[in-house]
Amino acid sequence: MEGQKWEELNMDILVNVLRRVGMESLLLDVPFVCKSWYKASRKPQCWEHLIFPKFITPDDIGEEDSPDRGFAERLAMTYQENLSVTASVKLILNRSCGHATIIKLPNYCTEEALEYVANQCPRLKVLDVGDFNMSIEAIIPQFISKWKSLEMMRLGKFHMKEVLPEIGLHCNNFIWLSAPETYIGKDEASAIVTSLPQLKYLDLHGASFEKETLLMILQGCKQLVHLDIRDCWGFHGVDAEILKLASHIPTFMWEGSIRIPEIESSYVHDLKLDHELFCDQINHRTAFMI
Repeated sequence: MEGQKWEELNMDILVNVLRRVGMESLLLDVPFVCKSWYKASRKPQCWEHLIFPKFITPDDIGEEDSPDRGFAERLAMTYQENLSVTASVKLILNRSCGHATIIKLPNYCTEEALEYVANQCPRLKVLDVGDFNMSIEAIIPQFISKWKSLEMMRLGKFHMKEVLPEIGLHCNNFIWLSAPETYIGKDEASAIVTSLPQLKYLDLHGASFEKETLLMILQGCKQLVHLDIRDCWGFHGVDAEILKLASHIPTFMWEGSIRIPEIESSYVHDLKLDHELFCDQINHRTAFMI
């Protein structure tokens, strides 16, 4: 018996398949195959998981062999113009019709685009702020109340102590925080412990913090089942005290954490100063705008 053709598949089945192909194919390939696929690609269920490439516009890509160059150039060619980051985010979010539950933002995301995410994605469960988006982190706290279903977030290098209290206040299902390659001081550790008592997964891979800061987290986060502090700076591996406090955590990853005496002190000090200076600049800018 002759097999059923793809374009003749039940619409629900076709949507269930196409929602897994990824943003580039769903936007630039699938709609042009046939009318059935075009119709399926417009279903909001296909746009629940929005993993944006790091770069959307060709002008933002420095390397010729960047894996994102093909997507950016095809997007510009399809729409006959170089869409800005904001325009591209709005275009794709409109496809979801409020159904998006997972979003990874592109690099150089704008405040306007983030505000659009806040207003158009009430079902959001996972937010990855992405890289080179330090400026928009300053306004994230004012949007957290719109994402009451938020469960996971990946933050950048700044504003953790402002963001986490809002999460603790509005997001009852929040269990996973990722903040790799950032500076974790006592204020940040206190925000983690105080604001997220139900936290189960914490990724601080490549971050910089002192042993005392880690002890605060271990003593305060009693529900952790996963802690990643691999390749961290600021303390010399783990010792008996750390291992004892972490004994209740099923997955504790700490390999590669080091402290190099001759450079560590100045390295962490400079990183802390950069962190504080940036936060002061953003706070001053925000106060001026208000």
